[in-house]
Amino acid sequence: MVRTLPEAKLFVDARARLGEGPVWDARSGRLLWVDIEGRALHSTDPATGTTTTLPMPMPIGIAVPRQSGGFIAALEDGFHAIDLDGRTQQIEAIDNGSGRLRFNDGACDPKGRFLAGTMAYDFAPGAGALYRLDPDLRVTRLLDDVTISNGLGWSPDGGTLYYVDTPTRRIDAFDYDLETGAISRRRPFVEIEGVGRPDGLCVDVDGAVWIALWPGWSVRRYLPDGTFDVVLPVPVAEVSSCVFGGPALDELFITTAWTTLSDEDRQAQPHAGSLFRASVGVRGVPRGTFAG
Repeated sequence: MVRTLPEAKLFVDARARLGEGPVWDARSGRLLWVDIEGRALHSTDPATGTTTTLPMPMPIGIAVPRQSGGFIAALEDGFHAIDLDGRTQQIEAIDNGSGRLRFNDGACDPKGRFLAGTMAYDFAPGAGALYRLDPDLRVTRLLDDVTISNGLGWSPDGGTLYYVDTPTRRIDAFDYDLETGAISRRRPFVEIEGVGRPDGLCVDVDGAVWIALWPGWSVRRYLPDGTFDVVLPVPVAEVSSCVFGGPALDELFITTAWTTLSDEDRQAQPHAGSLFRASVGVRGVPRGTFAG
């Protein structure tokens, strides 16, 4: 039987145009997240909700902590290093179709590699790709023929990569080689039926996958065998991603957006684009930090 949890609570009334990419930064004890279309990297104190913002020179799909300091980010034109003052330096450009494509989401694996994928602004089928940035700063193109590259997460043992290309309406699973970062044996893990399309995801210590649904008003939990287990209602439609955070990794932080809402829908959802939080009774798998 599917359990319904209490509705996620408003945490930061940010009203970002396209909130995305939540990442728990264990170094600082803060939550990183982005507003892709607002060109901003946010850092939020989980105790107070106080948020600091670093403006970005172009759309930013995701940023992750870097072991040597600062952050690594997937901006519109490639991978960049970002210092604590917001200064950016390109590490490696990617083929973004002369501005036709942008990065959308990503995550670090347990060994500190950074995976992130692209999509076309006009949602052209198959225009995007999935890339891997290694600690030595080499870039490998892992997948082609991607439309909207989205959520990424690893099983607790790191041997399975979960991945979303949103229009497929699936979460796929790959075998993941922790020693090389290679992926293989792609297969469907879950097909999303009913409300919403799959977006960002995270994994808990039981090996279950939590997936944000756009525009699905919710986050769902699927057990390692693919069984639909839990639904967490969210009081806005465009639920974009989720991550476990807090000192014990026992709180779920949820990003949202309003970018495709009508004026009427925005009036009905005044907190669309804000950051939400929920206690869901389980801890998350720690996310990697970029090792370069």
